[in-house]
Amino acid sequence: MGDDANDVADDATGDEVARRRAARKAARAAILPPERNVDFDHLSLEDLRSVRTELMDQETRVSYWRRIIQARLDVLRSDVTDHSPVTDLAKVLTEATSAHRRLAHISVLPIDDIPPLPDLAEVWSRQITPGDSAAAAQLVEDLESAEDQLSQFRSELFRGIDAATNELIARYREQPLLALQILPTDPFR
Repeated sequence: MGDDANDVADDATGDEVARRRAARKAARAAILPPERNVDFDHLSLEDLRSVRTELMDQETRVSYWRRIIQARLDVLRSDVTDHSPVTDLAKVLTEATSAHRRLAHISVLPIDDIPPLPDLAEVWSRQITPGDSAAAAQLVEDLESAEDQLSQFRSELFRGIDAATNELIARYREQPLLALQILPTDPFR
């Protein structure tokens, strides 16, 4: 009798899996394919790919700076009594249980990389005197403002990446052989 109950449960589970699969398939089928965007008509396929790559590179740089700003904010917000930068950083890093997972996805950029906001380098490098709560509060405010600006800029970059990607998809749908142009001419090299 126990086996019959398990069979019924397996059938219900199998039915549920099939129902979910059918729902996902229907949802994918309902998505309209991207259409050509006249804003990209002046770009060749190679130029469009270059624009998309540049937008993705900019997004990587902005994400890098955003993570740096967030780390600095974490240090400033920590409640360590000995406010040496090394102690603050050590406390923040030991408290961040998922830090190793986040750090695994960070691309390390060269030190001379240009920050995406005009005064970001100054805000980042600003030093405060230990115990100067007004200066610390101002720095936190400036860093939060920079993080907000970076987040907005990053959202704009994502919109641009999505638009360029949609244009590529629309072009590939019109002429599927265009997708083959990115493949190496001699795959055995």
